[in-house]
Amino acid sequence: MSTNRRTVLAGLAASPLAIGTARAATAAPGFVRREGIGLMRDGRPWRHTGANAWYLAWLGADPAGRARLGRELDRLQAIGVRNVRLLAWAEEGPLRASVTPGFVNRAGQRNAALLIGLDHAMAELARRDMTGVLYLTNNWEWSGGMMTRLWYETGHYLDNNDPTHPWPAFPDAGAQFYANRPAVARFFDDVRALVGRVNSVTGRAYRDDPAILSWQLCNEPRPGVSPEVMARVLPDYYAWIDATAALIRSIDPNHLVSLGMEGTIASAGREDIVVRAHQSIDYLTAHVWPLNWGWVDGKNLAGTWDAGRAKVEAYVATHVRLAKALNKPLVIEEFGFPRDGELYDPTVPTTFRQRYYRLIYAAAEASLAEGGPIAGTNFWGWNGEARTTRPDHRWHAGDPLMGDPPHEPQGWYGNFDSDAPMIAVIRDHAARFATRA
Repeated sequence: MSTNRRTVLAGLAASPLAIGTARAATAAPGFVRREGIGLMRDGRPWRHTGANAWYLAWLGADPAGRARLGRELDRLQAIGVRNVRLLAWAEEGPLRASVTPGFVNRAGQRNAALLIGLDHAMAELARRDMTGVLYLTNNWEWSGGMMTRLWYETGHYLDNNDPTHPWPAFPDAGAQFYANRPAVARFFDDVRALVGRVNSVTGRAYRDDPAILSWQLCNEPRPGVSPEVMARVLPDYYAWIDATAALIRSIDPNHLVSLGMEGTIASAGREDIVVRAHQSIDYLTAHVWPLNWGWVDGKNLAGTWDAGRAKVEAYVATHVRLAKALNKPLVIEEFGFPRDGELYDPTVPTTFRQRYYRLIYAAAEASLAEGGPIAGTNFWGWNGEARTTRPDHRWHAGDPLMGDPPHEPQGWYGNFDSDAPMIAVIRDHAARFATRA
């Protein structure tokens, strides 16, 4: 990318890129801020055991769903969960697996009910002294995301898992978002609207709400997958990250800014990409998906566990090392594992999922013991009381929402409120990882 392109992106954001992360040390009371490789809140170290529950705004948008919103957060709070990562924006469009309704459509109309739903979710988190990580778009199709934003401007799109456009056609095509000036400009408009919003339930501006842990740019942003695409896209990718972070900080100087990157799996193993991508970001993130990445066989977990475990340990260790080198905290903000036999029903045991969670939690606890950078662990995801009655475990309009997004089998990775062994693993880690006076 030329210097001119960087200038254009900075101008679209209307905020200087030099802001960086220097303002972290001046955060107001009650806000989480960064100090070196740690997070602090009101003079005490901040650590969290967290969950992913992308759907909370959708519960809050439905008057009938607000009671469930409260029940799910009560359940999470009771087991020691202090942070929830949730989707704060979704784009309506033609992608067949996208959730509906979304926060915005092609005409630029914003969904007032969903915005109020997010207000309710944040109000309920605040009431419980919990925090949220709010991600602002998606690399993947299930909430519209960058591909849908490209369709808004160009009229063209690809569906993920389309046999006529096999992998990695979808992420390679979606990565063109970063260089599409109209798409980025419209994204910035939506960021301004949300970050500058006043909560209709509490009357508090989002920028003044300590219940927000961080604004997150995207769920799993990638600069493409094919080497030739990555080489072309990387300058625009970096410029978009820097400009978006600067824009958020120009509106809201109180909150952390995170990227939402998976780590080196999103950069073809290149550590330099991860380091550069986090230059203007407050903390690193890592996502760890052994089944999705082919490290284990869901139908033969016993036979593939040992090899998968070694890869997980090495992946986490790599990102701990990168966080130390950058002198920034690390949050393992997505990690998931199937039920035994890769089955979906809540009655199926979670023998290997328990082992996997303990593996991630042990790494976090070891980091704590040695003064390392891991500041949070967010499992994927929380299904709570939601159930499907469909034998194929596929979501249909009107079915209850759960941690497994509608494009995935319902029950694939999410934990139900009846998963007592899993809940015990989470609770035990939360007790060991909790901030002490």
